[in-house]
Order: sequence, then structure tokens, then C-alpha cells
Amino acid sequence: MSRALPVSPFLSRVIDSDLFRAVLGRFATGITVITTCDATSTPHGMTVSAFSSLSLSPPLVLVCIGNEATMAPVIGAADSFAVNVLSAGQEAISRRFAGKVDDRFAGVGYTTGELGDPILDDVLASLQCRIVARHPAGDHVIVVGEVVAGATYEGKPLLYYRGGYAVLER
Repeated sequence: MSRALPVSPFLSRVIDSDLFRAVLGRFATGITVITTCDATSTPHGMTVSAFSSLSLSPPLVLVCIGNEATMAPVIGAADSFAVNVLSAGQEAISRRFAGKVDDRFAGVGYTTGELGDPILDDVLASLQCRIVARHPAGDHVIVVGEVVAGATYEGKPLLYYRGGYAVLER
């Protein structure tokens, strides 16, 4: 027979948007920049912390893109995308791809992956993904990608915690 644990008053509050943000802010996440190209081969990208592995066999990942994001129609029409896992020294890249900048790629070094999507220079890791599904969910679209290639590099990750950037100390 299991014994009921006491309920903390902090755990039993009805969730509202402020509490929801506060709770999620206590979940440290890595920072990624999702990149793709449009029909004219123009590169597009945005900072995304809502990224996760989904399956090992087949290798699948998911990213969540806000319906109001400028990247939403581009990723909605794309066949593929790249995940660029940012390293500790790339806070400026994260801010650039999160902000309202006309050409987020101006002055940013990158190479083109085998699916045609930009792989940013100096990242901690990258994945190249073929889009296999899109699922509307609330004010976002969950985009599922099958990983076809990847690479890792040495360094520390750039993290996001409680509304600010952080670096893993090891």
C-alpha cells in the first residue's frame, strides 16, 4: 500500500500564465538555432529552446515554432531544417536570431548542410533533419524531423535558465 505524500501549497496552486512561466523558467534548457531555406534558397533561422529528442529508431527530434513567429510560414513550407546547438560563447548569436533583425545571417558564418540548410559556425553540435510531420498544438506547431546527419564539437553549452543565459560549469 502506498502512502500519500503531503501536498505543498506551492504545488497545489491553480496554474495561470505567470505561474506557468515561473515553473518552466526553472527548467534549464539548451539553446538552439533552427535554420532552413525558403523556395528561393534564402536562409532563415530563429532561436528555439523548445527542442527535444523524440525517438532513437528512427532518429527523430521535434521543435516547437510559434504560430506568430516570422519563421512559421517558412518552416511550414520547408522539407528540411537544421538544428544548431549553441556553445557557451554564442549568446550574441542567440540574441540575434531571437530578435527582430531584417537579415539574421548578415555577418554570421555558416556552411550549407547536405540537405541545403545552414549549419552555423562554432556550434556545439548540429543535426540535419528531413521534416516528417507537423502537428498544431496550442499557439505553436510541433515540427518532427528525421535526423539524416549530425556532428559534435568540443565545448560547453549555452543554457537558458530563469529568464537569462547561463553556462554549464564542469
